[in-house]
Amino acid sequence: MKTANPLAENEFHQEEKKADRNNLKTHFKMVRGFTESLTESLETEDFVIQAMENASPAKWHLAHTTWFFEVFVLKHAVAGFDSMHPQYDYIFNSYYVQTSDPHCRDKRGNLSRPTVKQVFEYRKYVDDHMQRLLDDMTAAEFEKWAPVIEVGIHHEQQHQELLVTDLKYMFAQNPLYPIFKETNRPSAIRLPEMGWVSFDEGIFEIGHKGGDFGYDNEFPEHKTYIHDFALANRLVTNGEYMEFIENGGYRDPKWWLDEGFAAVENEEWDRPLYWVKRENEWYQFTLSGLEKIDPNEPVTHVSYFEADAYARWRGFRLPTEQEWELASQNEPVKGNFVESKHYHPATLNKNNRGEELHQMFGDVWQWTQSSYAPYPGYKPFAGALGEYNGKFMVNQYVLRGGSCATSKSHIRKTYRNFFHTGSRWQFSGIRLAKTID
Repeated sequence: MKTANPLAENEFHQEEKKADRNNLKTHFKMVRGFTESLTESLETEDFVIQAMENASPAKWHLAHTTWFFEVFVLKHAVAGFDSMHPQYDYIFNSYYVQTSDPHCRDKRGNLSRPTVKQVFEYRKYVDDHMQRLLDDMTAAEFEKWAPVIEVGIHHEQQHQELLVTDLKYMFAQNPLYPIFKETNRPSAIRLPEMGWVSFDEGIFEIGHKGGDFGYDNEFPEHKTYIHDFALANRLVTNGEYMEFIENGGYRDPKWWLDEGFAAVENEEWDRPLYWVKRENEWYQFTLSGLEKIDPNEPVTHVSYFEADAYARWRGFRLPTEQEWELASQNEPVKGNFVESKHYHPATLNKNNRGEELHQMFGDVWQWTQSSYAPYPGYKPFAGALGEYNGKFMVNQYVLRGGSCATSKSHIRKTYRNFFHTGSRWQFSGIRLAKTID
C-alpha cells in the first residue's frame, strides 16, 4: 500500500499557489490595459464631458476604477502607502460612504482638474504599487487580498461597459454624430421566424454554486419552483419593433404599465433611444456614427416599460430571471461581446445558429420581469464592499446575458444586472416568454 508523500504534496500546492498568483497578476494587467485601449480613439475633450447624471465622464471612470484598488487594497495591505493626492479619495469615490464622503455624482463633469494626463499618471502610480504588492506579498497576504483584488478587476470590467455606453450617450448629443470606432458587423439578408423552446415545470437550483468568482448578489444557490414555460429562441429585432411603433404602440395605453405610459407622455417617447427618422427612413446613432437601421439586428436601448409593452402587444410576456437562468444552463457562453469590437448588437448569423436558443449571451442585456431582490439567505460582502450590491435591491429590475459592451470573461449564467425601469442608455433589449397552460 502506497503512502502519501508530504513533500511532493507540498511542492504541488506551492506550484498551484504560484500559478494562482501569476494568473491574478496577468488578469489584473490585461483588464487594466483593456480599459485604456478603449480610450485610444478619444480626443482630450471627449474625456471630460458628463452628458447626464447617470453617465460619468471617461476621465472619471479611469480614475474611479483606480481609486478602488487604492482604497480597498493598497491603503490596507501596504504599510505607509501614500496616496498620489489626498483629495482623490473624495472626488473619485462613487457611493461607498463607509470609506469616505463621495463627491456629488451630477458634478463629475465640472472638474477640469485633475487633467486627463494626471489621471493616467494616477493609474500608473497605483498599477506600479499593485504589481509590487502582488510580487512581494506572502502566501498568507495573498490569501487575504486576492479575493478583494478579484472584485476590483471585475468592478473595472463593469466600468469598461459603462465607459462604452456613457461615451455613446455623450456622442449622441452632438449633431456631428462623431465616430468612436469604425466597425463591420455581421449581417443577414433574412432571419428565421421566431420559434419557441419549452421547459417543463419542476424544482430547480438557481444561483451561483461557488468555486469561481461571483458577486454577492448571485449567492446562495437555492431551490425554486418554476412552472411550465417557453422562451423565444432569439431576440426581438428592429424590424419587429418597428411594427409596434407603426401600429401605434406608443399611443395606446392598454399595452403599458401606468408608470410606463406616464413616462411615454412625460419623456415624449415614440421610439427607442438613438433612433432618428429622416425622409421617412429610420436611422440610429451607433458608436460607428449614424446608420440606416438594419431590421434584422436586435432592438436595443429600450426601457423595461418599452420591453414589457412590446411583449404585451405581441400577446406574450418577459421571462422571469429564474426562467432565463434555467434556459441558459445548457447553452454555451458565446456571442457578440466587447472583444468583438463591434460596440453594437449584430444580426443572428450562421455561426450562432447551432444552439437551440440563439443570442443568449452578448448583443443586448435582456430585461426580465423579476424585481431586483436578495436571494433567500443572501449575505453581502463584508465591510464597505457590502455596499456594492445590497443597498440597491429596491425599485429596479433584473437583466441577464450581457451585451456587446460586456467583456466575455466578465459574464456568467448567474450574473444579475439591474437597472431602473426607465433606463434606456444601456444596451438593453427584449427576449419574449410565454406561460404554457
